[in-house]
Amino acid sequence: MSDLFAPHEPEGHQAKRPLADRLRPQTLADVTGQAHLTGEDGALRRMIDSGSLGSMIFWGPPGTGKTTVARLLSGETGLAFEQISAIFSGVADLKKVFEMARTRRMSGRQTLLFVDEIHRFNRAQQDSFLPVMEDGTIILVGATTENPSFELNAALLSRARVLTFRSHDEDSLRELLARAETTEAKPLPLDEDARASLIRMADGDGRAALTLAEEVWRAARKGETFDVSGLQEVVQRRAPVYDKGQDGHYNLISALHKAVRGSDPDAALYYLCRMFDAGEDPLYLGRRLVRMAVEDIGLADPQALVVCNAAKDAYDYLGSPEGELALAQACVYLATAPKSNAVYTAYKAAMRAAKQNGSLLPPKHILNAPTKLMKGAGYGDGYRYDHDEPDAFSGQDYFPEKMGRQTFYDPPERGFERDIRKRLDWWDKLRKERGGEG
Repeated sequence: MSDLFAPHEPEGHQAKRPLADRLRPQTLADVTGQAHLTGEDGALRRMIDSGSLGSMIFWGPPGTGKTTVARLLSGETGLAFEQISAIFSGVADLKKVFEMARTRRMSGRQTLLFVDEIHRFNRAQQDSFLPVMEDGTIILVGATTENPSFELNAALLSRARVLTFRSHDEDSLRELLARAETTEAKPLPLDEDARASLIRMADGDGRAALTLAEEVWRAARKGETFDVSGLQEVVQRRAPVYDKGQDGHYNLISALHKAVRGSDPDAALYYLCRMFDAGEDPLYLGRRLVRMAVEDIGLADPQALVVCNAAKDAYDYLGSPEGELALAQACVYLATAPKSNAVYTAYKAAMRAAKQNGSLLPPKHILNAPTKLMKGAGYGDGYRYDHDEPDAFSGQDYFPEKMGRQTFYDPPERGFERDIRKRLDWWDKLRKERGGEG
């Protein structure tokens, strides 16, 4: 669930403002559905009650109340509120905001700086926040729809707490529409099936649900009530046959993945088409096909990943429905390709080893020695340049000395990995002959 907007403003100021804006909560108490954040025991409520608000990253899908909650936080804590968007702002804008915050800080008032789409700032721009966060000039609240672990600098993440916003579920959206009807003082001109269809169209986005409701009210003539087909005609959008947040979505994508893994192109194509017909986002299916290529085919057929990325690009270029054929082609390619999870298994094993041995330094002979001090410490001593060795292979040990050699990747005798297996066996033989076991 996610936040539900509550009407509070005088009627005279509402006529020209979008419905979603008119229904914004006026206090954190009005925000329902985000109990893990704004409830009595929620993370934000505990911060406010403690009198100590730290920098945060709000991560969640569109229309879940990230901007609204940031504004309400400033109101409940007495902080000055500043808002910028990473899409429209640059270094000059940041400097101006920081300077105003410093001036404000000198008079005893701290600034809550809300940065929408913060992941769109580049590394240098993200780094510019660090000094003003550290000295207390600003409390940063960044909003992003992307995974912060991949899109934000580690230095920024280490100074901010990530809070996850959840999509609206069906009950939440129904309550939101009911509040909209109260504010408009009239019911939505939809029958029950059409109402359920509109909720599915919103796909967990509260703002989208209210925008769709407004479109319906504008289109309806006096006394008119829309059924599902009438709704689709009015808003020019089709609702998914299943709820993407419920079992139908996950059951079908699971069936598709397992059919591909099981090398059954007919079943895989059937489930792909089921999801197309249900109104699933084709680019979501493209991303899942890429995942299957790297998890279940891997280096048994290195072209699988290339084919899937090309299919995604083809869909971007052609659009729907023509581009769906490219995704269907990629799906059949994956189902008929030789299968291997050797790289996937190796990655998980190597990650476990990295977490367990993250403090170990690489052996000195493979480290560069750009300074005299490092040369004196033995950095680079004994390194053998593989291209100058017989067979372009030195057989040196590259693992940290305390670990010794490890084996993570074990390619099977299938597809292209059969050739990789032969190479690895050959290099292993040379390594033993040349004493590189370590």
